Amino acid sequence: MQEKYLPADIETAAQKHWHDARTDLAVENPDKPKYYCLSMFPYPSGKLHMGHVRNYTIGDVLARYHGMQGYNVLQPMGWDAFGMPAENAALQNNVPPAKWTYENIDAMRAQLQRLGFAFDWSRELATCTPEYYRWEQWLFTRLFEKGLIYKKLGTVNWDPVDHTVLANEQVIDGRGWRSGALIEKREIPMYYMAITKYANELLSDLDSLTGWPEQVRLMQKNWIGKSVGVRFAFPYTLDGQDEQLWVFTTRADTIMGVTYVAVAPEHPLALRAAEQSPAVAAFIAECKQGGVAEADLATMEKSGVDTGFSVTHPLTGEQVPVWVGNYVLMGYGDGAVMAVPAHDERDFAFAKKYALPMKQVIAVEGETFDPAAWQEWYGDKQHGVCIDSGAYDGLNHQQAVDQIAGDLYAKGLGEKKTQFRLRDWGISRQRYWGCPIPVVHCEACGVVPEKKENLPVELPKDVTFDRPVSSIWPRPGPSAGETAISSAAMSERQANAQPCSRPAR
Repeated sequence: MQEKYLPADIETAAQKHWHDARTDLAVENPDKPKYYCLSMFPYPSGKLHMGHVRNYTIGDVLARYHGMQGYNVLQPMGWDAFGMPAENAALQNNVPPAKWTYENIDAMRAQLQRLGFAFDWSRELATCTPEYYRWEQWLFTRLFEKGLIYKKLGTVNWDPVDHTVLANEQVIDGRGWRSGALIEKREIPMYYMAITKYANELLSDLDSLTGWPEQVRLMQKNWIGKSVGVRFAFPYTLDGQDEQLWVFTTRADTIMGVTYVAVAPEHPLALRAAEQSPAVAAFIAECKQGGVAEADLATMEKSGVDTGFSVTHPLTGEQVPVWVGNYVLMGYGDGAVMAVPAHDERDFAFAKKYALPMKQVIAVEGETFDPAAWQEWYGDKQHGVCIDSGAYDGLNHQQAVDQIAGDLYAKGLGEKKTQFRLRDWGISRQRYWGCPIPVVHCEACGVVPEKKENLPVELPKDVTFDRPVSSIWPRPGPSAGETAISSAAMSERQANAQPCSRPAR
């Protein structure tokens, strides 16, 4: 035995022996119990760091332990290889993203092999290969055909320097995490996966997750965010047309305390007001700076502007002013809220700032309302009863909600509704280096998924990277990711101008 441990000699020899003997190869063996050890795939950034070493060491220990316990172990490795960093590197180094990505994969694979991890390299995959993303596209087409994928405008965080959309977590104090640029809110056409259709199922099945920490299940429950309330409308007339401004509330018992209505900066009524009011237009432009996360909106100082419009209270017939508020989310409900400053903390702060009226309509025995300072009991729906609310005086929360919902329904202006905080999942990519969205814009059939026999729709190879250009802004026609069909193929489609031979849907 050698007196000194010489890793360059010993480990290399041991790893060569393991490689030649194919000790990590997973083969079918029905006589052994199976163990699948899958660690998170790394992004091929160029070099491993200690976070990688820690993560894959833990997985490797599990794989080796179960192997020694007699399990038939499969421990694969792959690469989460699409993403903006590769495109940024292409811009900086004047190399195609594919070349940069595959060179990094080669370097990081060599490092993982040098560490001696027991991966079955025969199972290696990379998410940027057509062989892989064809199945992403296949799944997309199946979901599209089932009505579970649709297209609409969405409000996003836009980084004007990186020329891309950022997740809420990538916006720090209103700035892009990489560029430091002030983030803008923009509306872009995007594809969404309709996960909200399964909100009730997702919520109820949390109870079947045995072994999960209770705090994790509670976080998931709050993320899904089931709310039972009333959706109703404030009628109004604009440009000679009778319209309705819809809101959702879990506190219909406070409807008689509405003193204003607040709409999101992206709401059609706000945009209409901006056409004739420079002050409204300037406020909306200001609201475009900063992120779109609910947490950010909850903590920011409440501000707004009067639209000059008013709507009619559906039960009293009184005129209610409409304000634009920076704390109202367009993506939640109908992008508008009934404001009851006496019984909602956000509305209270807003009303105090702009000297808007407050009307107490819920009373709790032994408590006195003070419009100078917010107190938590103001919003109490468990012990309070309606006051100064006409026919609803003396009713508790549930009694008032039931009666008010019935009266609104009789007028054709509302009904009870269950709503979720959960949003549909936006899946459109915003730059070139990502899975192409397999849709065709056909003059005969409209927007249809590519035929399965034509998958995968591959990324075009004839691209140059000399400046950052988003696939979504500004851009007419198809939305993000739909530039996937090569220019030659698209030209051929347009030149033929043949009616689509797809079966009727």
